[in-house]
Amino acid sequence: MRDLALIFGAALVAALAVGLAGAVALRSLRGRSITVHISVLLAMTVGAVAAGVAVVAEAMFLSPHDLEVVLTTVSAAAVVSLAVGWLFGRRLAAAAVWADQARERERRIEKGRRDLVAWVSHDLRTPLAGLRAMAEALEDGVVGDPATVAEYHRRIRVETDRMTRLVDDLFELSRINAGALRLSLSAVPLGDVVSDALAGTAPLAAARRIRLLAPESGWPTVTASEPELARVVGNLLLNAIRYTPEDGTVRVDAGRDADTAWLAVADTCGGIPERDLPRVFDVAFRGEPARTPRAADDGGSGGLGLAIVRGLIEAHGGRVDVQNITDGCRFVVRLPATGT
Repeated sequence: MRDLALIFGAALVAALAVGLAGAVALRSLRGRSITVHISVLLAMTVGAVAAGVAVVAEAMFLSPHDLEVVLTTVSAAAVVSLAVGWLFGRRLAAAAVWADQARERERRIEKGRRDLVAWVSHDLRTPLAGLRAMAEALEDGVVGDPATVAEYHRRIRVETDRMTRLVDDLFELSRINAGALRLSLSAVPLGDVVSDALAGTAPLAAARRIRLLAPESGWPTVTASEPELARVVGNLLLNAIRYTPEDGTVRVDAGRDADTAWLAVADTCGGIPERDLPRVFDVAFRGEPARTPRAADDGGSGGLGLAIVRGLIEAHGGRVDVQNITDGCRFVVRLPATGT
């Protein structure tokens, strides 16, 4: 019994020494990854066993050959233990990182959902109050002269159109987020889509004295769904016109790099603050202190236009980026090209 107690004490002292060294190592590596911490813990455990076996074997006065056999056996077990532990440690670390990223993504989605509900509610409340006031004025006969009645009718139509666009954008965004978007891909001449979008936004640009510039040739052909691509180009143009001051310029360019076609919409809005660039495509982000659009008929979409652009482009397997340029910013869309 006394011999067993001595063996236990010797092994315990050796294991404690290794454990103390491991604790110091863990403290110094507390800022490192989970994989590093697990590897150190495994090395500390295996090292404690090996140290205890080595001390006891030495104390038992084994022959050099027997001591070598014992240490070789322990080393082989240690190698296997460390290899298996490192492998599962990496998996555990990856799972922990994935879980943390998933939680962060859920928090961002939930925050975006709350912001969207709050901001859309704000955008609907103001025009609905105006519509109610104008309808009651017409119903009660408060206004009677033809010019004022016609103006009220025009404003009711404008506000109704804006709310319709907002509802359409919400529906489109819900389809994108739910994965219910079905694309019918084909070879689409980008020049035709841009030409139609320019024609549709020309009246708004003319009202704000904004010049729309685009080359007459050199437009590539892309693999895309034409209705969704038309919406992308239209949203980018409306966004550029909305934030470009009067007498400014909006320019549309396109080109091709290898198997990728690109479309760029540049404006003279004065640029976007660097801190806001990563958030430009977030739902309901506008980059303005006030949430109310500048005008009811300016094509505003409740901060959903660029979010829809990103969703539609990513559904095509492409990407969209934004960067500041001299006097403004430049949105670049990249899509798979087709043809020559």
